Amino acid sequence: MTYRLSRYCLLPLALCLALGACVTTPQPKAGNAGAQWQPSPSFGVRKANYVIVHHTSSDVLERALATLTSPVSDVSSHYLIGRDGRMLQLVDENQRAWHAGESYWGGTTDMNSASIGIELVNNGREAFSPAQIDALLALLSDLRARYNIPRANFIGHADVAPGRKADPSDFFPWRQLAAAGFGLWCEPPFELPPANFDAMLGLSAFGYDIRDPGKAIASFKLHFSPGGGKTLSRTDQGMLYCLLQQIMASGRE
Repeated sequence: MTYRLSRYCLLPLALCLALGACVTTPQPKAGNAGAQWQPSPSFGVRKANYVIVHHTSSDVLERALATLTSPVSDVSSHYLIGRDGRMLQLVDENQRAWHAGESYWGGTTDMNSASIGIELVNNGREAFSPAQIDALLALLSDLRARYNIPRANFIGHADVAPGRKADPSDFFPWRQLAAAGFGLWCEPPFELPPANFDAMLGLSAFGYDIRDPGKAIASFKLHFSPGGGKTLSRTDQGMLYCLLQQIMASGRE
């Protein structure tokens, strides 16, 4: 969205500058107090390499917006998408929104610093509306084009916070997203993994925090096999093995 300053907005600014009455507080530079500051022109803004999808657990966009913009709640996201497809941007993409919390994925322990967070208005007990998913897909397409985000790096909050979070819910259409190039998916029948395949090491290689195996399995199943029990079946292992092969193949491209 582009904002244009009218002449009525510029006049007070010009007067302020002319009279020397504009007082600004410079943002302190982050660094070591014992080092001499010698700025280099060679730097850039850190870019996101992941997208994390959430559901709000709130039924109403306005209520979710109030939470995500409250200085008391200390939570935020870059985008909020309503059931009707209305999309609000709450945080600059170059800034670190507070959406993932305590998190882990593939060795990264601060996903807030590496990701863009997207909240979908949904109470977790209902299907996501077509208009909402259409808006999400359009946003993801734009983010992928601008940041060159690998398809494997479109994930859910539950993936990066096993046991602590369960969003987006098992109603979320991960298969549809993967078909559009956002996230990974495999279709059965699966090639069975070799006899010596270690499923927990496979989950770790895929990105999950496996310090609590049960929570890691639950998060994987929420994403790839919702409603399928609490253990990794041979079918689940086939899915995992296929997903790992996809990652290896993308690394060779």
